[in-house]
Amino acid sequence: MLRSAGLATLLVGVIGTVIGTAVAGTQGLIAGALGTVIVLVFFSVGQLVLGAVLKNNPQNAMMVAMALYLVKIGVLLILLLVLQDATFFAPKVFAGVIVACTLAWTFVEVWVFSRTKVLYVDPGSIK
Repeated sequence: MLRSAGLATLLVGVIGTVIGTAVAGTQGLIAGALGTVIVLVFFSVGQLVLGAVLKNNPQNAMMVAMALYLVKIGVLLILLLVLQDATFFAPKVFAGVIVACTLAWTFVEVWVFSRTKVLYVDPGSIK
């Protein structure tokens, strides 16, 4: 899951960065690259934390997944608000790449989960 979502997000980030560079030059390049890296790091760390929770305490997985998602989206929103007037990069490109990468990650994550087979019954518990 991590590999699929990461590759899709990276592809969307590269496309956004190329478009940002064409529109805003070097500032667009910096904004696109920074936005892509931020989304990849945030969502990868969240996925790794969720994987650890699934191994050790699967009954809390949904609660942890929702909390992680809300924290990630909240931190990204704060970053967008804090950096909206930055002069060293193009804030609109930064925001656009972050939104596009977040949507790409989320779409692939939902797609992978919808195709993953989950056992409803523990085969060892049936006698």
